[in-house]
Amino acid sequence: MAQQPKQERAIQTRKEILRAAAVVFDKSGFAGASINRILQEADLTAGALYFHFKSKEDLARAVMNAQPDSIVPWLSSEGLQRLVDITLVWAHQLQTDVLLRAGVRLTSEQGSFGFRDIAPYQDWSRIMADCLRVAVEKGELLSGIEPTELAEFVVESCTGMQTYSAVASEDRADLVDRVTRMWRLLMPGIAVPTVIARTEVNPARARTALHEATTSAATAATHPPEPA
Repeated sequence: MAQQPKQERAIQTRKEILRAAAVVFDKSGFAGASINRILQEADLTAGALYFHFKSKEDLARAVMNAQPDSIVPWLSSEGLQRLVDITLVWAHQLQTDVLLRAGVRLTSEQGSFGFRDIAPYQDWSRIMADCLRVAVEKGELLSGIEPTELAEFVVESCTGMQTYSAVASEDRADLVDRVTRMWRLLMPGIAVPTVIARTEVNPARARTALHEATTSAATAATHPPEPA
């Protein structure tokens, strides 16, 4: 039993370090960030950080690869609707979630600090391809649509959109609208008409999903399950 509180503290400490690193990476990029600034932001010792991460590079990779954690746990939809929801929540969270924003920045800028890590893109492609395989099983897609190919295309499109939006608007304020337009243009070429009619490409879905997930998490925190 004594191990469990220690494990929980270690998990919480790792989360605090990741969040602090994200704040610094988001503000200053990889080159402008320092371990000392991250420690100050986290209000932790170097020993605590190095217990979890070997170096600034290791920490940057962890932030890059944590992107889906800001989105996927909030969703309960399936198939094509789930894929649409992922992109809507992603567009919303990029404006509000520093961990996601830092991960996107590091992934986009990684060539400038000597990284060539395709894993974050591949992770998104796998998640989206899984949604599309369910969509195929449910008969939602047009004949000939290959899930992996379409998933990679959506990842590529989103990568370009967020880069464009970061320059075109303050804090990517128009990104949700851009994602909505992407689906309006893309949907007729991938989905059967009846599915297009019932698939919601509505920015309000992102806000609703996040609100419901936050409310559920708060309820769970205040009413933990009884021990077995």
